[in-house]
Amino acid sequence: MEVLELARWQFGITTVYHFLMVPLTIGLSVLVAGMQTAWVRTGNERYYKMTKFWGKLLLVNFAMGVVTGIVQEFQFGMTWSAYSRFVGDVFGAPLAIEGLVAFFVESTFLGLWIFGWDRLPKRVHLGCAWAFSLATITSAYFILAANSWMQHPVGVEFVDGKPTMKSIGAVLGNNTALAAIPHTVAGAFAVAAAFLVGVAAWHLWRKRHEPDEHRSVWRSSLRLGGWTGIVAFAVLAITGDFQGKLMFEQQPMKMASAEALCHTENPASFSIMAIGDVADADCEDVKTFTVPALLSFLAHNDFSSEVKGIEPLVTEYQAKYGTNYPDDPQLGSLAGKPIDYVPNLPVTYWGFRLMIGFGAISVGMGLLALWCTRRGRIPGGKWFPRLALLGVATPFLANSAGWIFTEMGRQPFVVVPNPSGVDGVWMFTARAVSQLSVGEVWASLISLTAIYAALGVVEVFLMRKYVRGGIEGVIPPEKPKQDNDNSESDGEPLAFAY
Repeated sequence: MEVLELARWQFGITTVYHFLMVPLTIGLSVLVAGMQTAWVRTGNERYYKMTKFWGKLLLVNFAMGVVTGIVQEFQFGMTWSAYSRFVGDVFGAPLAIEGLVAFFVESTFLGLWIFGWDRLPKRVHLGCAWAFSLATITSAYFILAANSWMQHPVGVEFVDGKPTMKSIGAVLGNNTALAAIPHTVAGAFAVAAAFLVGVAAWHLWRKRHEPDEHRSVWRSSLRLGGWTGIVAFAVLAITGDFQGKLMFEQQPMKMASAEALCHTENPASFSIMAIGDVADADCEDVKTFTVPALLSFLAHNDFSSEVKGIEPLVTEYQAKYGTNYPDDPQLGSLAGKPIDYVPNLPVTYWGFRLMIGFGAISVGMGLLALWCTRRGRIPGGKWFPRLALLGVATPFLANSAGWIFTEMGRQPFVVVPNPSGVDGVWMFTARAVSQLSVGEVWASLISLTAIYAALGVVEVFLMRKYVRGGIEGVIPPEKPKQDNDNSESDGEPLAFAY
């Protein structure tokens, strides 16, 4: 393996791992703030217990997200320094703003929320919860704005071989970013919803034969998760359709690859599933089950429009961006070789379907949970908690598949050309990698993967510990009062210690 391939594996592993924590933090932080709002408004003890329990799990996940996210910042200087030099004038601004929001606003108000129980007025403490939860969404927006610029560069001019920002408003208002943020946030709520359903279903089944004063907590959490998942999936479907139409305009090769559409069709059918090897760009040996004309509608809102296939798009790309890489030693074995403009077809084709499929399974689990708990019912069969716990993984997998499809579908570009924008603002992935030896990249790849594996064990251990601990694990039962007034008091538990 060469430096380029190793660097891509390293960035892919660390990014996908980090993104397992991010959506749960975003979705759960807003839901916890909503739970606390319900408690402050109604005084109902059930909402207080929900806030404390789910808030504890949020804190564990947030901490792990911060630790794994720090590495992402260093990736740009470690293995992708050439990329950083090329886009630094543009990419640095949203990245710096995200850092300020994440590490100052989020951390400040999260700290006040953790240590402010019984110290701050209720409404001020609640304001801290909403401040850090909304800051997580704001932080995500700036990251997505930076990523969207890589997918669709705008707001720049090409000066001395480098893009130079001329409008921060255009970068932050990029239509690609405006489409990505609601889709990503909806995906985050889908993750949090499945998490609520799975954990609450397990607790309901666990205490099904015992009188449990906390049963209303688990039932309310489960139903909140179910309804949140349904709404999130509806938003995902709407925003996903809008994103797809943008991609057909901005990155037609990515969407043709997502459909294994090798030849232009008019009208174009949507492929449900392929049988055969989709790795070849001629698609001669692939048979698919299709829905006639649906792809034309998804691409252009017109059931009769033409959708270009991979083969004619390759010819267009070669005419615009060249047929061969420059004969530059920096490109290693790719120097002077033909440019392959077709992304990894199995990854893009099946990644697109796994994203949709796992998302559908997740919302199906939410509907099932709502049905099984209607009119105060508590499911008694062991199949229900097992299925609900398995369902927790589905939106995580859908999110990961979606990101892998998005990032690998733009290859061989790390900055994709804007077909109607500034000329020259694009960069091949092969040119973006740092000048490192294979041994150096192997060392960092193995080290980071080992560290992330260890952090994964810690995350699972802590999550499992506090999930099993239930309400009693975060709100210890009060000790009976001592009859002897002269005896020393053990004191109340620290407010920040849960």
